[in-house]
This record gives sequence, C-alpha cells and structure tokens, in this order.
Amino acid sequence: MTRIAYLDCFSGVSGDMLLGALIDTGWPLERLQSVVTALKLEGVTVQAEAVSKHHLAGTQVSILAPDAQPLRHPADLIALIEHADLSESIRIRAIDVIMTLAKAEARVHGVPVESIHFHEVGAVDTLVDIVGTIAGLEDLGVDRIVSAPLPWSHGTIRIAHGFFPVPPPAVAALVEGVPVVGVDVEGEMVTPTGAALVTRLADAFGLMPPMTTARIGYGAGTREWPDRPNLLRLVLGEQATNAATETLTVLACNLDDMVPEWYGPLIESALHASALDIWLTPVHMKKGRPAVVVEVLCKPQDALKLRTLLFRQTTTLGIRESTVTRWALPRQSRTVTTIYGEVRVKEASLEDGTRKFAPEHDDCAARAAAHGVSVREVWIAAVQAAEQS
Repeated sequence: MTRIAYLDCFSGVSGDMLLGALIDTGWPLERLQSVVTALKLEGVTVQAEAVSKHHLAGTQVSILAPDAQPLRHPADLIALIEHADLSESIRIRAIDVIMTLAKAEARVHGVPVESIHFHEVGAVDTLVDIVGTIAGLEDLGVDRIVSAPLPWSHGTIRIAHGFFPVPPPAVAALVEGVPVVGVDVEGEMVTPTGAALVTRLADAFGLMPPMTTARIGYGAGTREWPDRPNLLRLVLGEQATNAATETLTVLACNLDDMVPEWYGPLIESALHASALDIWLTPVHMKKGRPAVVVEVLCKPQDALKLRTLLFRQTTTLGIRESTVTRWALPRQSRTVTTIYGEVRVKEASLEDGTRKFAPEHDDCAARAAAHGVSVREVWIAAVQAAEQS
C-alpha cells in the first residue's frame, strides 16, 4: 500500500494551515511541541484550537514566541536544524525547503542568499512551520504528496518594503513551473513558506489520484475570505496498487540543422538540470529532410529551466510541451557483492511480491573492465546476488 496525502488548496496554503490540517487529521499536538523542543527554541510553544470558517470546522495552530528574538539568517536556521534531535530525512528535507525559500527571497531582492534574513518572530514561525510539517508527514507515514494547482489571487499587500502585488514576488518566483489557477480573491492566499513547502515536497500537481480515503483534516488560516472558508483540506488515503502515479511534463522539439556532436553535451546538461530522462528519435520531416526529435521528461516545476536550456543549447525556435501521467513502482537502491566486486542495484516490487532488479550500468561496466569480462556477465552476477539477499 502507498500512503498518499492530497493537498486541496481551494483557499490557498500557508505553513500554519499545513500544521493545522495535520493536527486535524490526528497528528498529536504534543509531537509538534517536541519538534519545537528539539530545535531548542527557548520559550516557544504551540497551541491548537478548533475554529469555524464559514460554518466549516477546522484546526488553527498558533506559534507563541517571546517578542525578543534574534535576527536570523538562513545559516542560523540551518544550524538549528542540524543540531536538533530529528531524523536525518527530516533534517535534509527541512534544510532544502529553507534554502529554496532563501534563494527565492534573494532572487527577487537582487541580493546574495547570505544577506537574506528572516524577521525576528517570523523566523521562528517559518522554522516551526517547515520542520513541523515535514515531521508530521513523516510521522503519518506519507509516501507520496499530490497537490491541487495553487490559487493565484490578486490585489496588493503591505510588507516591510512597501506595497507589493499579490502573490508577493517571492511566492511568484517559488511557483514558477508549478500549475496555478487564477481566482477572484483580493489578498494573499499563498504565503512564501506555504509555497516553498508545497513546491519542494509535492511529487505531483493536479486532480486527486485514485485512492481509498482514510482521514480528512482542515487547517485554518488567519484571514477571512468573503466567499469561502479559509481552510486547507488534507486528505490522507491508501493507493491499492503499489505503483504510484505522478504527473510529469514532456518537452519536445524537432532538429534538422544541429551538429551531431552537440547532442552529447545537451544530454549531460539536461540531466544535470533535473531532467528525469532525455531521448533522441530519428525522423523524416517535410521535403524529406532527416531530423532528430529531442524529448525531455521532467517534473512540472523544472520545465521552465529545461525549456530555457533547450532554447540555448539547440537550434530549435519552438518547443512543444505536454502533460503525461507516469506509473512508477516504488524502488530502493542497495549494494550487492559479486565475484567481480560491489555493484549497486535498484530493486522494485510488484503487487504479488515479485521483485525486479536493475543493476547500475556504470558499476557493471567498471567491474567488467577491471576483470576482463563482459558487462552481461557482471549484470547477471549482480541480479543473482540481489535475488539471494
């Protein structure tokens, strides 16, 4: 079974809404407080209360902190996370979200990341929202996160630097490459912390995937909207098949005038830029011209930078973009020992318990060269070793 969390962002998303939704689904408030304690935030406590938004019940989480807080830069928040008594997976993901948020702020302000600072009490809220959300999802055993498109509201908001458009510039930067939908609401519906969490944690965006729902929780925001409850709906459920679906993007272009030697560097650059895969297909175009179709598979949030890469590193003047659904078996990577040495192997499981193995080609090629045998022999030895372990 695959445990799925679906984020129904019909009224937006923020860090406190995510925490509230987690508490509303049954995650203990005491566990959130233990996260705060692990971060060694002196005098900081959390509380949760039942609220009603447009006659729909939910949970509102508040983070209470002393007014006297030090000015904190990204490095300060990362240091608190690194020294906290948390699982390694929570620390890694939390630091990733912190850096994503800091880079977005640095980009829109045109300054180095090192000079970004989080306003005094706001830094505590940001840290607890991020680490708490990640800890809650891990405690609830969530394997995969799918989010609805994020709402793009309008209007202006007053921040420390004056009046800015909604969504705020940092949010606009964070949701580049992510599905959004315009809504006729004046005011901030997606906060920078909420945007950073969703864009970094969500495996896919779109409609709710097929699953059996188990628990539903509502996390409340602080604003009041005239036409809708300011709540985030979190749906937890199980996917019967162990193959998970994910929504991905395919970028494609036809090239009939590109130097063949350029394709190798293009493939390396695309993979380095987070492409999940890239492939070339020979075709014949109009007037009998031979050509190559370049196709890149990527996550929606990475489409922008990969489109830019294709325009810069190929001769194309146009790129086609389409959305696809991929079914992927859960897999894990481990190292097996063969008579030729150690080889990394990916292992996946089917619903009937059958296991599939895929030895890493680079390891097989290296072991084969070292022992003067074929890659095939090393590959077979690695599969046999994996089956016996």
